[in-house]
Amino acid sequence: MRMTKIVSDMLIVAWIKSYPDFRRNPLTILLLATIGAIPLFFMLIFSGGGLLVHGLIGALLSSVAFVAVLSGVQDISWDRYVKIREMIVAMPVHPASYALGVALAPLLLSIPSLVFFGAVIASLGALTVTTTLWTILAIVLVWASMSAIGFTISTYLSKVSMMVLNNVSTLLGFAFVFVPPVFYPETILGNLSWISVLIPTSNAAGLVRSYMGLLPLSTETIIIRWLILVATTVAFVVLTSVKARWRET
Repeated sequence: MRMTKIVSDMLIVAWIKSYPDFRRNPLTILLLATIGAIPLFFMLIFSGGGLLVHGLIGALLSSVAFVAVLSGVQDISWDRYVKIREMIVAMPVHPASYALGVALAPLLLSIPSLVFFGAVIASLGALTVTTTLWTILAIVLVWASMSAIGFTISTYLSKVSMMVLNNVSTLLGFAFVFVPPVFYPETILGNLSWISVLIPTSNAAGLVRSYMGLLPLSTETIIIRWLILVATTVAFVVLTSVKARWRET
């Protein structure tokens, strides 16, 4: 019964955090799509199409990763105006329900972007049933880790200005999505390519590229990279449950 309540509360929070904004501004979904489309556009121009699939993989993952970080950090600024968090805190809502609801909201809004970029990749013949399943798993893990990071940081920024919140969320998005090899192949980094394994977004991108035949990795390497991705995700989620402040915010 307790687990059922946590899930039901999570869905309610996700609805509160996503549907009203979408109702007021339906172009939100289009704006989310441009997060991946803009760097993809420049990649097409300067690479002559040679990095098209690599860029599409980056767009697929960035559709979730970027908004997951932003939603967690900017959640506190949004609540300053509507006081939703204060009302929910006053109710018998489990912290996990609120955190998962906040994380689920942008994921729901990202579904059209995921479907679009996934369809483009499929049209190029780079997706199979097996590859799609592994890609979905990678996306879920990226969503969980990035949401955990954003939510944890947001609880410690409750007193800072709106400008600082916006800058922090944007910098985190760039740091996890555009700087590491998410839109571009990790082989470009040469001897430093191992760094991409330590970052959830680039690690997931490398695994997806491997299943699509764009990055040659041995079976042992793939297993190790999955273990690292799962471990980093679990670490961020545990950090959220241990360090994130709830009633005090």
